[in-house]
Amino acid sequence: MKGYQGKILRVNLTNREISIIETKKYIDYVGGHGIASAIFWELCKDKTIDGFDPANIVTIMGSPISGSLTPSASGRCEVSGIGVQSSPIGWFTRSNFGGRFSGMMKYAGWDGIVIEGKADKPVWIDIRNDNVAIQDANGLWGLNAWETQEEIWQQVNGSSEKKGWKALGTSRDSGLTTQKPAVLTIGPAGENLGRVGCLIHDAGNAAGQGGFGGIWGSKNLKAISVIGTGGVEPADPNALIEARISGKENYALDLDNPTEGWTGSRFGQSTGATVFWEKKDNARPQACQGCIAGCRVRYEDGMGNESSCVETAFYAGFNKAKRGEFTNEAALATDLLQKLGINAYEALRGLQYLLALGKKGLVGPGREIDCDLNIADIGSLEFAEKYLNMIAYREGVGNDMAEGFYRAAQRWGRLEEDLQTGDLMYPYWGLPEHSYDPRVEVNWGYSSILADRDINEHCFNGLYYDPSRAMRAGVDPYLAAEELTKIVSEKLVPFENNPNMLNFSPDNHYSEDMAKLVVWQRWYARFWKHSVLFCDFRWPDFFNANAPDNRGLTGDQGEPVFYNAVTGENLTFLDGINKGRRLWNLNNAIYALQGRHRDMVEFSPYIYEVPFQQANGYYLPAIVDGKWDFPNLVGNHLYRDKFEEFKTTYYKLEGWDPTTGWPTRATLESLNLKHVADELEQAGKLGK
Repeated sequence: MKGYQGKILRVNLTNREISIIETKKYIDYVGGHGIASAIFWELCKDKTIDGFDPANIVTIMGSPISGSLTPSASGRCEVSGIGVQSSPIGWFTRSNFGGRFSGMMKYAGWDGIVIEGKADKPVWIDIRNDNVAIQDANGLWGLNAWETQEEIWQQVNGSSEKKGWKALGTSRDSGLTTQKPAVLTIGPAGENLGRVGCLIHDAGNAAGQGGFGGIWGSKNLKAISVIGTGGVEPADPNALIEARISGKENYALDLDNPTEGWTGSRFGQSTGATVFWEKKDNARPQACQGCIAGCRVRYEDGMGNESSCVETAFYAGFNKAKRGEFTNEAALATDLLQKLGINAYEALRGLQYLLALGKKGLVGPGREIDCDLNIADIGSLEFAEKYLNMIAYREGVGNDMAEGFYRAAQRWGRLEEDLQTGDLMYPYWGLPEHSYDPRVEVNWGYSSILADRDINEHCFNGLYYDPSRAMRAGVDPYLAAEELTKIVSEKLVPFENNPNMLNFSPDNHYSEDMAKLVVWQRWYARFWKHSVLFCDFRWPDFFNANAPDNRGLTGDQGEPVFYNAVTGENLTFLDGINKGRRLWNLNNAIYALQGRHRDMVEFSPYIYEVPFQQANGYYLPAIVDGKWDFPNLVGNHLYRDKFEEFKTTYYKLEGWDPTTGWPTRATLESLNLKHVADELEQAGKLGK
């Protein structure tokens, strides 16, 4: 099948052995988290180990469309392994980042990289086409993430040159390139085994969740550098180019005639900026490889470059004089966050937690949480530098913060109380809340608590973004609630044409229809987002104001068209959903072996006991008095007993044991996972 390079690099850091895994052995799992899960299942014999154990298998995987012309997909990369950020168990988990690493990995001839073991001293992996070396990292250990990349660029680019072209010393194609290697690295937070440590690529691409920075630090792995001079051969280049052009012509924003006020278009750039606090002058968009949107930004002054979303938001809201602006202080704090390799959501929710405790007089020198932080200084650059450095270098109380604020609160004796009040906004698995509260956008919360991490999947956030912006501005939403839900529901195969799946009325939060929405999201995401690696923020394209009928590209005319043009397959959209179901079952078998049971699947107390609040309202489609509308859902919370009923409904839909939440033999064997059922049965973790 086209799109693959045919081999996966396997590196054992303990004995410095470099070997090759043939991709075709795992081709049925496609790529990304799919192949990663299959490799993990086979190579990690004891799946109950801690993420810091040298036996932890960490994979960095592309997909067949990585490095191709597939829009908003070819630059994504997936990291998988046992994480160290969640609690009480470090689930087998995943993280995703953009940029150019996955494409360069493919150009070097590799579909992915498997890391196992632990080096006896700091090392980095140097990949130049087929040539792979484990290099000593003595000169790199201690550098921040940006300095590390610059140093590796210098070392790799020091190869022989010919009129600006670098020779890689190999016969693959010409063996010449003008490119810098793509480098994935840890910063000081990872070196110091921080559970909040990230992997950083280029200036602003991070694999944030899971604590993989700390895991690499525990393996004495500083960085992976890859540079290649090959290419990706699609099965039908003409079909791939035609699909991209057709998408642009029929679904992307018409810059000459933009739809006024519309921000819902996933395909192409929308009228609303997707980078937070974008400066309008002296800036230009920057994109991951192959993307047509450019949701990142580069500024003339160089501050905050290539970062977007929560990285830019984490400190922008704390400057009292310039609240909500992307100030110089916020930009420099963003840069420091990236250099040190710290999870942005831990940094943001941690600041909000410290602020809440500070208002109670509990934080500061000689206080209950004794530290050299003056909460009154939040918003200043000096405070940000002190705060972030404390975490990265485990200075003082930063030694607790580096464990993540859930564990920090546990150490401070405040966990139970602060999860009760919601001062600590950590709703599930000891992980920070995203921007979409599970008390109102319940599909986000359900998907997260039934999975391994905060999902960070924006599949259905357009149902909130656009009505909420319109309602707050006092204007009519672009689409009425009934029309909007009808359009989206048409694409939710195999549960299509059921708008009630998108009814966010509190009365519907625990229904079978809402459970079907969660099922669909798990299956779609595990295949199309996490394995094929379509960009989370740009796909799926459900509803689209740039199309005459407002219907987006997602479905048989969207994702499969690009996938098939590259691979030569004849996959349908539903085929992909079903492959996602298979992978979701494999993942839940891993969770079961790690210790997952339905009784553990519980939100933090504040989700049940504290009504959701947001000053400017939170609007979602719902049926009110028999009619579709966009009601304000502020004030809602979940109910424990009803959530227990929801879990039973959900497990039955998945074909799992509702008593334990474990997959059953019948379901696993129907998905060609008999070997998985056998191992679960041997461990006493097979559902009945």
